Amino acid sequence: MTTRTRIVAAIVVVLAVAAGGGWFFATRGRESTDDAQVDAHVTPIAARVGGTVQRVPVVDNQEVEAGAVLVEIDRRDYEIALEHARADLADAEGAASAASVSVPIASTTTASGVLSARGGVERAKAGVAEAELAVESAKSRKLGAEARVREQDANLTRAVRDMERLKALLAKDEIPQQQFDAAVAGADAAHGAADVARAQVSEAAQAIRAAESRLAAARIAGEQSEADLKSAETGPQQVTATRARAQSAAAQVKLKQAAVKQAELNLEYATVKAPVKGIVSRKAVESGQVIQPGQPLMTIIPLDRVWITANFKETQLSDMRVGQRVSVDIDAYGGRDLQGKVESIAAATGARFSLLPPENATGNFVKVVQRVPVKIVLDEGQDPERLLRPGMSVTPTVYTR
Repeated sequence: MTTRTRIVAAIVVVLAVAAGGGWFFATRGRESTDDAQVDAHVTPIAARVGGTVQRVPVVDNQEVEAGAVLVEIDRRDYEIALEHARADLADAEGAASAASVSVPIASTTTASGVLSARGGVERAKAGVAEAELAVESAKSRKLGAEARVREQDANLTRAVRDMERLKALLAKDEIPQQQFDAAVAGADAAHGAADVARAQVSEAAQAIRAAESRLAAARIAGEQSEADLKSAETGPQQVTATRARAQSAAAQVKLKQAAVKQAELNLEYATVKAPVKGIVSRKAVESGQVIQPGQPLMTIIPLDRVWITANFKETQLSDMRVGQRVSVDIDAYGGRDLQGKVESIAAATGARFSLLPPENATGNFVKVVQRVPVKIVLDEGQDPERLLRPGMSVTPTVYTR
């Protein structure tokens, strides 16, 4: 080998070492990956109620503001349902009002009914006692009258005998006419007294019958008063039942109020509005189409809140921390660099979130370097034109030092 060749070889070696050293120092403290893409929230829009679509005022890829009308469903069925629910509510409120008013009325009526029934029982008992006394008094009068009848009959018999005896003596002129006339008058008086005594007996008998009728009526009234009292004493149970009906009516009012609110919501759901500001995508609804509750209509992607999902190898995470600075190279825009920072590191590898995570308990394990998703957010104002789209490929570089 000539001296010239040795010099050239030495220069090449020195340049290679210098380049390697420069590359090492240039890349030290950085972790980069090309397994990364732009992500964003994908908000699916679905129908909350069914019906016929009347109008779809948006098209695919149109930007809409939050609250913008996306789909209008025929509202007439839901307006009728709302009116029906309001009518049911008014009816339930009327029934509840009547039931609530009946509670104090029932309480007052029950209290007064018990007092009145107790008073009736006392009056009936007093009437029975009075009628019993009247019966006894009438019987006593009858006994007295019968005794007087017997006495007057005896007097009459004696007066008649005296008159017959004196009549025979008068015929013989053994007594004066005056004495005989006095005997006749006495007989007539005794006869009248006997008739009076018999009339008093008849009157007493009638009084007994009347008193016994009053006693029977008083006893019937007493039994009725006792029954009324027993019925009145069930008043508290009736008040409880009335109060329970009032509570049931109040519960029906709440139930109908909930039905009205649901009908109002259904009417509101007939107009589908954008929940967020974003771009309409995957529109799958047209005017005249009949849709069902839960049917997907479109999606909205808010481009003002995009981020980067970078899948770093597990061997790259030893020095990676939340908050570290990141430079993001956008493939679609000629390597345009955006600045951001690490917001979070996933709690598991991407394989663990797959539909069929790997099962390494079979004994056929082959060690494969796993990748862990890292969420990177861009700094404010990095994408003012909102050029980034979910799914775009990027190359982030995390400055770990």
